[in-house]
Amino acid sequence: MHTQSTEIDLLTPSRELPLYGKRILVTAPRNYASRLSEQIIKQGGLPVLMPTIETCYLSNYTKLDIALKRINEFDWIVFTSRNGITAFFQRMNDLNIPVSVVQKCHLCALGEDAESLSSFCGKVDLIPTESSPAGIVAELAKLPEIHEKKVLIPAPEVVGLPEPDVVPNLITDLQKLGMKVTRVPTYITQGLNKNIYSIELNLIHQAIINVIAFSSTAEVESFLTMVNSRSDYERCIIACFGPYTTANAQKLGMNVSIVSKDYSSFEGFAEAIAEFFPLTSSSH
Repeated sequence: MHTQSTEIDLLTPSRELPLYGKRILVTAPRNYASRLSEQIIKQGGLPVLMPTIETCYLSNYTKLDIALKRINEFDWIVFTSRNGITAFFQRMNDLNIPVSVVQKCHLCALGEDAESLSSFCGKVDLIPTESSPAGIVAELAKLPEIHEKKVLIPAPEVVGLPEPDVVPNLITDLQKLGMKVTRVPTYITQGLNKNIYSIELNLIHQAIINVIAFSSTAEVESFLTMVNSRSDYERCIIACFGPYTTANAQKLGMNVSIVSKDYSSFEGFAEAIAEFFPLTSSSH
């Protein structure tokens, strides 16, 4: 009965779907939470929203504006998130900088973010086979002329949380290729106050939540500031979007049971969660 989730007939009774009656806690920020929740609903699940982080526009644009005004000096612009793409082109628009200035740069985005990048500027030069910063490095390393090329990385400014190692590791790896790297803050990632989540935290503590779904390391970091100890969530199944978030969650002491193999889309994440639960009801 397993059809592609984009094709799941929404008239199918939910009890015939793998996540029937399962409550999945979504910790992603609002703009991602809506997309992941939609995929969970398609699998018959009940998303419970508890964004542990939020992404916002910058309060100080000085560094980004300087980079945008000399954008033609860069050979590559490497985007690590859809938020970075949106905020980058929004600021170009605010400054009345024509999109055409990026045409001379090579542009890189991960997975489905490439569609977003293309919608803003009509081109994407590199979509790595592996949707991760390591995938970016692996592809760039194959290019014979990459040595000493200048690369701009629009990145989040992390506020009130330890910065995940994703962007710093990417910068180090690109520098090892001989690239000249400029990191520029493009948007803010910050933790949310746990006081707004007394109901959700209680559901977790009572193990009424079946799965906690983390799509980034920052979500894990912020979640851990909201709970008192591991005993608050140890009866919930932990799911992570891809191996990097998984590795970081494990470093932070979490026992991860579900890892999505396809981490280029939330559809793959919802499918990985669904596959963890055998279909208990028959389709009769």
